[in-house]
Order: sequence, then C-alpha cells, then structure tokens
Amino acid sequence: MPLSPAEDIDHNDAAVVLPDEQLRRAGIYSVLAALLREAPTDAVLDFVGELEVDAANHGNELLVSLNMLSLAARHSASQALIDEYHALFIGLGRGELVPYGSWYQTGFLMEKPLGLLRADLAQLGFARSEDVHEPEDHVAALFEVMAMLIQQGVGIERQRRFFEAHIGSWAERFFGDLGNAGSAVFYRSVARFGHAFLAMENRYLSLAD
Repeated sequence: MPLSPAEDIDHNDAAVVLPDEQLRRAGIYSVLAALLREAPTDAVLDFVGELEVDAANHGNELLVSLNMLSLAARHSASQALIDEYHALFIGLGRGELVPYGSWYQTGFLMEKPLGLLRADLAQLGFARSEDVHEPEDHVAALFEVMAMLIQQGVGIERQRRFFEAHIGSWAERFFGDLGNAGSAVFYRSVARFGHAFLAMENRYLSLAD
C-alpha cells in the first residue's frame, strides 16, 4: 500500500461499524486500486471473478459493468495481464496512459496538483510508505485513500472535498482513455466498471449529507 496513516496521528482504535452502503463503496475503491496498482495476480483475478451479481439487476450500468469485469477476470490469465499492464502503464519509457492526477490536470508530472494533494494527505494523517517512490497522485493510490477514509468513518463532507479536489476532475477521463487504449483487452472491462462507479460516486457525494 503506497500510503498509510501517519504514525504520529492519533487514530481511534475502536472498530468503525459501517453500513453496507459504505462497505460497498470502500470495497469498490479497493478493487479498482488493486487492478490499477499493478497487473492482477491469480488471487486478485479469482476474487474479482466471484463478484458477479444477480442477472435480474442488469438494468443498472454499474452492475452490468461489474458482471462484465467478473466475466473478464474468469477468462484472463495473470501472465497475459502482466504484458497488457506493462503496455498500458509502463512501456518502453512510457506506457499508453499516464495514470497520474497532475498529468491529467496540467499535462505534466509533479505539478501543483501533487503539492496540493500532499498537503491534504498530511492534514488527513496519511504518509507515503518509505519503500514507495512513485508520486502520490497515482490513480490507485488515490482510490486507496478514499477506501481508507470510508473505512475509518471519516465524515462524508471531508470525503467529498477530497474526491472533488483530487479525483473527480480527471479520473472519469482517465477511464475513458483506458477503455479506448489500443493495448486494452481485460482493462476495457476495468475502464467500464471504473467509469460507471465514478459516475455513481459523483451523484452520491453531491447528494449525501
């Protein structure tokens, strides 16, 4: 995990009891983070492959896209996904996509949005793990932060501010680019699910009190 609660922050040790709705939100952020952080392992593919939902709910794009993602996971091999992930996000010098907030917001890496993010992360009590060297505005790291905020019972207004400042302005475009990338096969299903979830999350956070 690239980011973790800073040791000098006083966190409540009591277990946070979350309603199912919040557990689902945190779970989706965590699944997307796992798929975008690195090429999925067999264990991750097995987990995602078991997420299929009742076919009666297929009128909902989020559920439709989840079923497509689950189907794709069941028919994908981890070795093939290593090559796909490399082409998409690493490449020879650079992959097809640059999954960083600064890039999408300014066209450059390590720009002002990253500095603002670091200030917000420090205020929230998160610190980058010492063995991680990539910038904190990687899409997977941001999704991990959202999952942790939800799991820790952080108020919805604070969640909304973080989302709007660091995810909502660009991540849907990222998933659009991912879905259209020439090297994307399995990751087209990731893109569809991610795009559907962010559309729902935008609506949820705009209405939630």
